[in-house]
Amino acid sequence: MAVPVFEEYEPGGECDCAGCAQARRALAAGAHPSAHGCRRALVLVTAAGVVLGGAGGTAAASAPGAVRPATPAADPLPPTEQGSSGPLHGPAGEPVVASQLKATTRAEIINRAKLWVAAKVPYSMTAYWTDGYRQDCSGYVSMAWDLGSNEWTGSLARFGDRIAREDLQPGDILLFHNPADPTSGSHVTIFGGWTDYTHTSYMAYEQTKPRTRRQATPMAYWNNSASYVAYRYKGVTASTGGAESAAAPFPGAASFGPGANNAHVTRLGELLVARGGKRFYQEGPGPLWSEADRRATEAFQRAQGWRGAEADGLPGPHTWRLLVDGEGKDIAPAVTAGPSAQAPPFPGREHFRTGRSNDHVTRLGQQLVLRGYGRHYAVGPSPRWSEADRRNVQEFQLAQGWRGTAADGYPGPETWRRLFTAR
Repeated sequence: MAVPVFEEYEPGGECDCAGCAQARRALAAGAHPSAHGCRRALVLVTAAGVVLGGAGGTAAASAPGAVRPATPAADPLPPTEQGSSGPLHGPAGEPVVASQLKATTRAEIINRAKLWVAAKVPYSMTAYWTDGYRQDCSGYVSMAWDLGSNEWTGSLARFGDRIAREDLQPGDILLFHNPADPTSGSHVTIFGGWTDYTHTSYMAYEQTKPRTRRQATPMAYWNNSASYVAYRYKGVTASTGGAESAAAPFPGAASFGPGANNAHVTRLGELLVARGGKRFYQEGPGPLWSEADRRATEAFQRAQGWRGAEADGLPGPHTWRLLVDGEGKDIAPAVTAGPSAQAPPFPGREHFRTGRSNDHVTRLGQQLVLRGYGRHYAVGPSPRWSEADRRNVQEFQLAQGWRGTAADGYPGPETWRRLFTAR
């Protein structure tokens, strides 16, 4: 397969020819300029030095009209083409003037990120959503950070402070900008919280093809992991002073527990579902306290490392604050194997063959990632059996000391049992 190579062009700023004038109007309207007039290849390295930890980068231009052809690759990276910086766009495509740096809380960042997940916003580097933000990964972060412009992977670092990965908190970002070829692999995700105590994977909010998603993702991404840099928005404020906390104070212990029937129980359930507790509810959260509310609350408390009376399934002020502010750790996925977990029944070899597509393949892939054997995935596990699945399974089998046909990359009952039980 061939990796698509995308080139960005900007019209000559001082050129009065009809082609450049038309291109400038197209850019202002949010469209990609046509290849007419005196065009210049735009090599965008606005913040390349910041991203890579070096000095500020300098812009370079290729020969006028130069277009680099697609280059073949045996294992193509996911297409994460980037647009350039630009204004917000209203319904008519007209630029919207707004300030670029606003104070915001972590809870507000995550809540904005969830809006696109719920709306299933389709990916596009040229289209703009109803809020005025470009529908690609950097436009998504620009929206979540409430910036007054549509930024790109080469400029987002200007709005954040670089931090260590171990200091990541919800609302921070993981950014990979490839200055040599911004359209090849450059990407950015929003950190939503660690999936468990190992800090090997996290809940990522990201805008990618085909639409916005929230998914457990290995640190820092499925590929180019070492190149991702963690940043914290310069305008983030303490959650205790944020609008989310002030608007939703803890309603009191009496609002929860057996017999409780009120809007606070519904709100608790909605917050728990957003943090990974959906599987505990068969019909969705409601005002009447139920065993589902207790179990989901307990799972969230245990995700924070609490035990005993601190994880009794009844929310207190601390539990409520973490949920409302979007902080703390999310509820671990159901496939996570605990110390005494039993492996689920092996579904049969026939599900793991070329051309097969089913939920068992997805479940297998998710568990491989959780166990640290997911490096061959380009964009994460999927229902369709692939060569990436086979190679990851084979690495797990080789790690068991198996060789020959016992390590052919196709799971059998023993591979399945070892993969899903405690290490």
